[in-house]
Formats: sequence, C-alpha cells, structure tokens
Amino acid sequence: MSDKTILKLQLPTDPLWVKNVVESNIEELLTDHAFCEQKAASNAITLIVQNPNLSDLVQEMALLVQEEMDHFKRVHDIILARGFVLGRERKDNYVNELRKFVVIGGGRTVQLVDRLLFSAMIEARSCERFKVLSENINDAELSVFYHELMISEATHYAMFIRLARKYCGDIDVETRWKECLAFEAEIIQNYGKAETIHG
Repeated sequence: MSDKTILKLQLPTDPLWVKNVVESNIEELLTDHAFCEQKAASNAITLIVQNPNLSDLVQEMALLVQEEMDHFKRVHDIILARGFVLGRERKDNYVNELRKFVVIGGGRTVQLVDRLLFSAMIEARSCERFKVLSENINDAELSVFYHELMISEATHYAMFIRLARKYCGDIDVETRWKECLAFEAEIIQNYGKAETIHG
C-alpha cells in the first residue's frame, strides 16, 4: 500500500519514530491506542445522534461503533496480558488541532461533510501509523496486530470518504478533501516525537 497514492497523506511518518520513541514505552503506546479506539467509537455515535434521518449512515456508524469497541477490547487484552494496567485517558493534541478544520455553522450539510472528512483524515493517519508500526516494531505480536488494524483503518477511511461524497449536496468534496490534506500536513510536522498513535 502506497500512502501517497491511496491515503494521499503529504508527510510520511519517519520509521525512526518506532525505534527511537515507541519501543522504549510500549505501555504508553497501548494505553493511548486503546483510548483512540474508544474515541473513534464515540465519534461514530455522535454522527448517529446528529444525523438520525440518514439511515445508511446510521447503519454504517452502528457497525463501526461495534468494530472500534472490539478493537478497544483487543488492545486492552494485550495490555492485561503484558502485566500492564490501562492508564488514564491522554489528550490527543493532533486530533484537537485537526478538529479546527471542521466548519462551525454553514448549515447541516457543510458540517456533516467536514465531520466525515475530519473522521477520514484521522483514519488515514492512523492507518499510516499502524503500517509504520507493523513494519518496524521489534515485537512479533504487535507487528501482526498492527498490520491487521492497518487494513481495518484503510476500510474506515474509504467509508468516510464515500459517505462524504454521498451526502455532499452541492459541496465539492474533492476540493474540500485536498484542503483537509493540506491542513493536516501543516499540523503533522509537529508530531512523530511521542509514544502515542498520533504523537
């Protein structure tokens, strides 16, 4: 999978992030990852609450909630198996910065499309990070695990893009997605230094 052609991300993660940062604190990475999955489920629930009339979206988000919580449990199982305990929730500065992309006001369709693209962007970057982890981490169990989740995140990314196109009305989704990619490229330059999924 080429991140440039499929995910369109403009700035790749340096593999040294795994060797120099992540491997020295696997417990921190796993705690952060668990909460990323929980937040992804919460995001899907929010989309349902805000758009109950969009039946196809509701159905897809309901399935996504189940999948993300299954991932949460699987990460938690790994945490327990390694003798760790799930730590407290970490603030995700990357996601909080990326959230500024979403338009406040402008009508329900504009807000929905931006929320879907915002969600797609998080899935795309998570997918890319999981790929880097799977290919570079010196831990056979986590290498296999993150390869599997990389595929899952790519599917989620594609789903959010598809839904944005479906419900876009007269909004130019492709142009807005390019704007989101450019916005993310500015943000991600400051990350890749912490033992967190987006850090």
